[in-house]
Amino acid sequence: MEIKELTTKVEMLANYNLLLEVYPSLTMDEYSQELDAMIPHNYGQVGVFKNGECLGLTGYWLGSKLWCGRYLELDNVVISEKCRSQGIGQLLFDYMEQKAKDENCTMLALDSYTSNFKAHKFFYNQGYAPRGFHFINILDKTKVR
Repeated sequence: MEIKELTTKVEMLANYNLLLEVYPSLTMDEYSQELDAMIPHNYGQVGVFKNGECLGLTGYWLGSKLWCGRYLELDNVVISEKCRSQGIGQLLFDYMEQKAKDENCTMLALDSYTSNFKAHKFFYNQGYAPRGFHFINILDKTKVR
């Protein structure tokens, strides 16, 4: 397996089908527009590939906050359902932890849906722990996937 940093919109768009496993209603046009808005603001992606096929993917944000300084936030971690429990998530998380260290980050962070229990178990095993609540106020429910 090969880990690859996706640095262009074209590379990111090529893995659209994997994101459909999490967001089946996401259109290619919507994905393209979202990438246009995100890439200029420290957004990137890393994928795990085997024979040219993307089996695992995470987006990430680099940022800084008053309480922790520089951080790396994982965004939309997706491992293909047909490939789960094969070490792809471990490979991806190990890579992202090293990337955060290389970027002089104080911490890694991620959000997870409260009902995603299998992922929570994996995150705990990677050293992640809930440190608070992520409160949201949805202003337009038609735009939430």
